[in-house]
Amino acid sequence: MTQPTPLSAEPAGGLDRRIDFYPTHTLAGFRVRPGKSFPFGATLVPGGVNFSVFSSHAVSCTLVLFEKGEREPLVEIPFPDSFRIGHVWSMIVFDLDCERIEYGFRMDGPFDPAAGHRFDRSKILLDPYAKAIGGRDVWGAAPDWDEPFPHRGRLVFEDFDWEDDRPLEIPMEELVIYEAHVRSFTRHPSSGSKYPGTYAAIREKIPYLKELGINCLELMPVFEFDEFENSRTNGETGQTLYNYWGYSTVGFFAPKAGFAATGRFGMQVDEFKTMVKELHKNGIEVILDVVFNHTAEGNEHGPTISFRGIDNRTYYMLTPQGYYFNFSGCGNTLNCNNPIVRNIVLDCLRYWAAEYHIDGFRFDLAAILGRDPWGAPLPNPPLLETLAFDPVLGKCKLIAEAWDAGGLYQVGSFPAYGRWAEWNGKFRDDVRRFLRSDAGMVGAIAQRLQGSPDLYGWNGRGPTASINFITCHDGFTLYDLFAYDGKHNEANGEGNRDGESENRSWNCGWEGETADPGVNALRRRLIKNALTLLLVSHGVPMILMGDEIGRSQGGNNNAYCHDSELNWLDWGLVEKHGELFRFARQLIALRRNHPVLRLNRHICDGYHEPGPHADISWHGVTPWQADWSEGSRVIAFMLCGQHSGADQQWEDCIYVALNAYWEPLTFGLPLPPGDRRWHVAVNTGMTAPEDSFAPGEEPVLADQHSFQLASRACAVLIGR
Repeated sequence: MTQPTPLSAEPAGGLDRRIDFYPTHTLAGFRVRPGKSFPFGATLVPGGVNFSVFSSHAVSCTLVLFEKGEREPLVEIPFPDSFRIGHVWSMIVFDLDCERIEYGFRMDGPFDPAAGHRFDRSKILLDPYAKAIGGRDVWGAAPDWDEPFPHRGRLVFEDFDWEDDRPLEIPMEELVIYEAHVRSFTRHPSSGSKYPGTYAAIREKIPYLKELGINCLELMPVFEFDEFENSRTNGETGQTLYNYWGYSTVGFFAPKAGFAATGRFGMQVDEFKTMVKELHKNGIEVILDVVFNHTAEGNEHGPTISFRGIDNRTYYMLTPQGYYFNFSGCGNTLNCNNPIVRNIVLDCLRYWAAEYHIDGFRFDLAAILGRDPWGAPLPNPPLLETLAFDPVLGKCKLIAEAWDAGGLYQVGSFPAYGRWAEWNGKFRDDVRRFLRSDAGMVGAIAQRLQGSPDLYGWNGRGPTASINFITCHDGFTLYDLFAYDGKHNEANGEGNRDGESENRSWNCGWEGETADPGVNALRRRLIKNALTLLLVSHGVPMILMGDEIGRSQGGNNNAYCHDSELNWLDWGLVEKHGELFRFARQLIALRRNHPVLRLNRHICDGYHEPGPHADISWHGVTPWQADWSEGSRVIAFMLCGQHSGADQQWEDCIYVALNAYWEPLTFGLPLPPGDRRWHVAVNTGMTAPEDSFAPGEEPVLADQHSFQLASRACAVLIGR
């Protein structure tokens, strides 16, 4: 019998000899060889590091190596022309101390702004694919303004132990999102964090997030940025004002080192991954707020950090005269539908999804991603389509801020490809106006409660296309929404000219803080009303950090530049406004306990087997008679739980009454199906603890036929 042939006759390790990783040249005293064109960036290979960089208009490229922290380069190694394939220079350099090396590139080419070229060989350029960036390792440490290479590429090691972790893939309709800024969340002295303002400190607050009940943490920008970009001193207060929020990216592949307790040791990658892993262990997804619409290089007068010096005409959208288009409002606009730029966006998102286990992305000013190189909206934007159908991103949440600073507004019409969700700005605006008792809002609010079928029903997108929010980082906090009529941005040093002027807010009769118990009670009630509307609406609710405990920014609706208590979350509010925290926690629990509140399809105001009632029915102060008139400020609705799709035979019915009128009203009640009785889950007209009840502890409503609802209040009844 013939013996089977071994699969390989090579001894162990023999395959290694089939891979070329030996040097072929000596340049500037370093052993090198031609590199691999892909992947771009710096990649560890046996015995060395592969450096690869693209430029379609440069005529030469030089690798510049530094020992970590040194001002003068260790060596500069020009790429031989034989090391270039097409528009890509690549080279393997051997025998480097990978933990001590920082790197950049010099590019030579024409300086001809009118033609779009801004090459400057005197500049050392950051690698667009740098996976770690040094230079701003410690938050707020004053930089050396004369440093010739302030943002330096570093190497990372892919040896993090994820154990069995992977993205959680929580269904979109199940999410309750919590938007937070890494530093603001724990920087306040009251946080009690060991390393305040860092990724590590977020792990310490996971019990708080779990107690609140959210299952998705959306982090404001964490890609490396420069907090000193446009930093300045407020002449009146003497405070240093920063690029605090970070909506101005320096490097897309690198986590912000200054947010890491270990940033000074170059360990920000591991610290960030540990945070994600720990959040996942506790059932909390991580969504990143990503900024691809512009970079930190600004306009014609901005610094040359990376893209401008590597290939300005490829990376940026330029006018025919070579100036920067400014659809971002920040000086430049990334040329996202150029195939090269498209690929870097795709590579970046794949990297964060695969290497950091990120669950989703929220795209800042995403309408820009659908513009062609000259700024016109594309009917079928290739970048958005590519992201929607990419296999690595196949389970990631993709969320668009569906407008830009150039006036393109696409809420309800953003190219979705069956994948994209949107920050629903109309939900924010309509809910604010209804809560303010504006006339003519009942019809609009009915649409928002149903997941905005007027915006997302016509093309079959469903309610999960709608990220419902009333407040976000941009604008008033929820407390300030009912404490200020106008913005108070004087501390920004811009004469109160910055920030949105149309806030749809109401100060309840007094501008700012007051000791008037009546005004404060009304404000608390309106905050509860807002949270109730948010949590009982179909779609995906998003809560701004601190809104659940009455955080105020003193009426500042554009606090982008403050590293101070203006932005920091005061954890003392958990006790001070414990009533609000308890209310928010129980509302989230209510939503999670009732599938009929979080359907992944639009309810349609019709009868369906086997339910005895329509999936949704509309009411007013008289049952079955909603008042849709212009003067109406009242609406009620009932959701029939048997349409929830849950396995339960008898999922509870939900009845919600909203009274935005300034007088109390008596609501007649529809009969719940069968022998069920109405129980009170929420009544914002009552004081705590009668304002809300934990699931299963809701008291039976005394009169099953009618109840009185206070002025500017809402109620949620459970029929079971």
